[in-house]
Amino acid sequence: MANIQSLDPSASPLDYYGWELRRLREAAGLKQGELGDIVFCSGSLIGQIETTKKVPTREFSMRVDVALGTDGLFSRLIGLVLRSQLPSWFQPYAEMEAKASYISTYQAQVVPGLMQTEGYARAVLATGEMDDLDTLLAARMERQRIVERAHPPLAWVVLDEAVLHRQVGGIAVMRAQLTRLLDYTDHRCMRVQVLPFSAGEHPGLAGAFNLLRFEDHPDIFYTEDMMSGHMTADPKTIKQASLHYAHLQALALSVRDSAALIKRVMEEHYGHPTRPGEGPLA
Repeated sequence: MANIQSLDPSASPLDYYGWELRRLREAAGLKQGELGDIVFCSGSLIGQIETTKKVPTREFSMRVDVALGTDGLFSRLIGLVLRSQLPSWFQPYAEMEAKASYISTYQAQVVPGLMQTEGYARAVLATGEMDDLDTLLAARMERQRIVERAHPPLAWVVLDEAVLHRQVGGIAVMRAQLTRLLDYTDHRCMRVQVLPFSAGEHPGLAGAFNLLRFEDHPDIFYTEDMMSGHMTADPKTIKQASLHYAHLQALALSVRDSAALIKRVMEEHYGHPTRPGEGPLA
């Protein structure tokens, strides 16, 4: 109990979540075990979340909101909590990404985070030997909620063809991931173009990059190396990056032709399409 009482709600979103959970649970006259019974978990887990030893999930937050009648408080907090679990160097970019009205990205190695399936994301994150893989995975999946908003950003992705051939997580994971990419063919706000091997040399050979555009903020250019991310709003950098991206889009296949290539790679390397009604290509 001493650890719970010493919790500083201003220390972090996770601390605030735990502090509020304890405060509202006690206000409802419930012990940890009693609340656990209501939301289908152990009293021990309630205690661990209250003392920030465990990171809550969105499902847990929704159940607690219902159990304590908190009018969606914890469901609103969980986004901040999970974002705070991202690597510290990535958090500034994630905050800006959530505010962007237009996201354009070129990826040469992996499917971008906003489009990754859970299985694919887990396999990618596991290469970093992170301690709390489940929490990092939840944080990455939480980022994808920006495309579910009433007014989501327009996201345009250029993928190097190598991304389709690089087997991440095994055949089943890749089949599911390529199926997810095909789902974006007619998506209301996300589009995928594939840069084929036949394009030869191109401006993206130096590496992946993102461009963010806003309604009321200067554009942002973002790149990553193995250990950190780099973000700038320098006008000259933005201009050059925009030209490079336009060049990449011109070299890439159309959205429809890209979908055809994705289907072909999926059939040839990862089995047949899994979506109902899809047959083999002619």
